[in-house]
Amino acid sequence: MVTTGLRPRRSAVLRLLVVALALAGALLGGLGGAAPASAHAALTGSTPAQGSVADRAPEQVTLTFSEGVAMGDDSIRVLDPQGKRVDDEKLRNLSSDRVVKYGAGLPSGLRDGTYTVAWQAVSADSHPVSGAFTFSIGAPSKTTAPVPQQEAGGGLVGALYGIARYLAYAGFVLLAGGAAFVVACRPAAALVRSVQRLIVYGWALLTGTTVVMLLLRTPYTGSGDLADVFDLGGLQQVLITKPGAALVSRLLLLAAAALFVAVLFGAYARAHQPAGADEPEETGEPGEVAERGQRGEADERGAADAADAAEEAGAADAAEEAEEARRRKDLTFGLGFGGVIVATGLAATWAMAEHASTGLQPAVAMPVDVLHLLAVAAWLGGLAALVVSLYWGPPVERAAVRRFSRIAFGSVVVLVATGLYQSWRQVGTWRALTDTAYGRLLLIKVALVVVLVGIAWLSRQWTGRLAEVPAGEAAAAELRAAEDAEQEAGREAEQDAAKAAGQKEREAEEERDNREAEKATVGASATTAAAATTGPAPKGGPAPKNGSSPASDHSTPAPHDTPAADDGPSADDDSPGPARAAQLARQQAAVRTARTKRQRDADPERLGLRRSVLAEAAVAVVVLVVTTVLTATEPARTEAAVKATSGGQSAEAGRPQALTIPFDTGGPDGKGTARVRLAPGSSGRANTLQLRITDPSGEVRDVPEVKVSFTQKAKKLGPLSVTTRHTGTGQWRASGIQLPVPGKWQLSLVVRTSDIDQVTEIKNVKIGS
Repeated sequence: MVTTGLRPRRSAVLRLLVVALALAGALLGGLGGAAPASAHAALTGSTPAQGSVADRAPEQVTLTFSEGVAMGDDSIRVLDPQGKRVDDEKLRNLSSDRVVKYGAGLPSGLRDGTYTVAWQAVSADSHPVSGAFTFSIGAPSKTTAPVPQQEAGGGLVGALYGIARYLAYAGFVLLAGGAAFVVACRPAAALVRSVQRLIVYGWALLTGTTVVMLLLRTPYTGSGDLADVFDLGGLQQVLITKPGAALVSRLLLLAAAALFVAVLFGAYARAHQPAGADEPEETGEPGEVAERGQRGEADERGAADAADAAEEAGAADAAEEAEEARRRKDLTFGLGFGGVIVATGLAATWAMAEHASTGLQPAVAMPVDVLHLLAVAAWLGGLAALVVSLYWGPPVERAAVRRFSRIAFGSVVVLVATGLYQSWRQVGTWRALTDTAYGRLLLIKVALVVVLVGIAWLSRQWTGRLAEVPAGEAAAAELRAAEDAEQEAGREAEQDAAKAAGQKEREAEEERDNREAEKATVGASATTAAAATTGPAPKGGPAPKNGSSPASDHSTPAPHDTPAADDGPSADDDSPGPARAAQLARQQAAVRTARTKRQRDADPERLGLRRSVLAEAAVAVVVLVVTTVLTATEPARTEAAVKATSGGQSAEAGRPQALTIPFDTGGPDGKGTARVRLAPGSSGRANTLQLRITDPSGEVRDVPEVKVSFTQKAKKLGPLSVTTRHTGTGQWRASGIQLPVPGKWQLSLVVRTSDIDQVTEIKNVKIGS
């Protein structure tokens, strides 16, 4: 059965959705660090340490992580000062029960100098992480080793993968939530075209984004080159990883979901189709209607004669109706059970590859995460189905809205319970709610959910005021409206055609009357002319026939001698032209739209419900976006663990700091670069500062004066001046530098290249305890 949806003006819906997306963008933009490339597994330690100077070459380089990671033989690369790889290219798994550690062996006899360690891994929650650091043997040296400038999972590939993740969540919500709305709340919605499109679009969106993510996994976790999506070898390696297996499982479940959707809009929709909805009404020419009327009278006489037989068949009809009701009930149960299985499986493909699969209590966290996703889909997806039903469908019965309201309330209860557990598991402390990006995002999500619940309460109030629409009438209203519109259009077309035919007949009659008048006038003129010219007839001569003169034999034929085809348009041609028919169709469509809008807006309760549900859907869009970003942000508990392993600081704090500071004093030879090294970078020990200045070509150069100072604005300390000692061409050194507190300090460097040309450059530096 083909259904037709109402088509009111959509500008209000589009404006509200655009505002919702803009709000989501503003929130995420303000958070800054909550990008999808945020690290989830963090490097908590290394041997040798970052920036350290070893007396002799170590036997291996080891890296320690905050949680499980996947690494390969190329995941750890050690490069000498010339950029040549010197490790043995064999990954060493040094992990124990509670420590995640990997290493790479080094050969003996490495020369003195600065070595670069570049590493890349995939965390247990499927997100790529990478980094690099340096250490020295004997003494630091200049190094030309290339270090990747692009963060793992960043760039164009990272942006595309992030967009696909957002759309995948949206597709799952529309597919699972929309189908749940049809089966559990409003079976008649299976006949509404707008709801059908919503669910089918959700399936297509989830399927397409899953394929895209599967192809992007190779460049996303590796090179970052978009061309690697065609690397079949890389795709084969992706398929044996946990994220790859989750994506393949999702595709298989989507195949089952396609069968579910086909049954939902096929057999299930036909089972809930109102009786008589497909019976055509009598239309046609008057003669055909009369003939059918005669046949109908004969049928009525036959029906009267068979009244007794019909009464006997009543019991059979009742049994058939009971069988149809049982079949409908069995079909509903089968679809409901199968839909729950498929939706649970789809939700599990996220749980097995995201935050729930790693960290604290994964055996409990994964089922809780599945329940959380299902509750989100039931609430937000059902809300989307209700929006399209209210705006582009027949009247929604009050019972259906109330059923959805109860399901939405249950979903909110599940969301609160599972959300509390997930918050405790991922955040850990109250302080982390404000001190970490994950905690701040979580607070924003909670606030949005509170707003969403408030709007839902308003929708529930409007629902209580709705007038009931009898079951079955709402499902058939759309079809009846379309049929009535078609019949009205037919009647209007017949009337216009009859008017056009009458006008043509009148024009033809006027044309014939004019020609008769012209004929009479011409005949009279010819007779008068002949009589005046010839006078009396000659004696003995034959009289002219028909009263005409000989000259008249050569005259122009009378007008009535022209062919019949010239008499004008035929009266039988009574159909309007194509342009006129198109104009009529547009006018009729405009009238139907205006009538539908008047009827829809005449019900203030449903108008209020539509507006509140639309506002609820707009806030839900923002909630869904923030939720997706949360899954891509480093959990607060992980960030706290990293700080704990590094003495209460970040991974860079409390370690030697190296800064590169370009400068330009504006005068002759005023350009150059200052390289500053501060070790050990701690507030609890005396620090040593080494300064080296080079010209644009990289050659060491002297300048008349340099000054260095430190300022801590948060504690209102400084500036603390540092006394530097010139130790050679372009070389300065200062020792015994005491920085009283850890945290972010500002290093101020003043460089003077002549008597009047100088510049001050400021850089931030992390100081540990």
